[in-house]
Amino acid sequence: MIKTIKGGIAEDHRGHIRFVNDFDMTEVKRFYIIKNKDTELVRGWRAHKIEQRWFYVLSGSFVLDVVKIDNWETASSTLDVERIVLKAEDKQVVHMPVGYGTAFQALEEGAELLVFADYGIDNAKNDDYTWPADYFVNKKMEV
Repeated sequence: MIKTIKGGIAEDHRGHIRFVNDFDMTEVKRFYIIKNKDTELVRGWRAHKIEQRWFYVLSGSFVLDVVKIDNWETASSTLDVERIVLKAEDKQVVHMPVGYGTAFQALEEGAELLVFADYGIDNAKNDDYTWPADYFVNKKMEV
């Protein structure tokens, strides 16, 4: 099940600190940052059968479309798509368990998304399932 881990912000005369203290990172092996070239690009569909991911917006906002993969050899193109809007101001981590496909679209120029993964990069080639951005036909692009 997709889970949201709430964070917060502490502010004083020195500035502010954003945090997600309840995010247990013991399973994390690596991270990367996604910054789409523009707000038209849809990055996806990509799914993982073994790896899980955690997403945190550093700046701006993104649309995250999610599907639960039904068949790893021939996924149905009519799977239900769940749409989640991720915003830096929400100060939260979204946990994506194994078995889901995702597609991202930045809603603002320069938006950045921090992604944590629980396997090293050597495993990536063994757990990378991709489909074209328009594969899941019931995917609504309106935000």
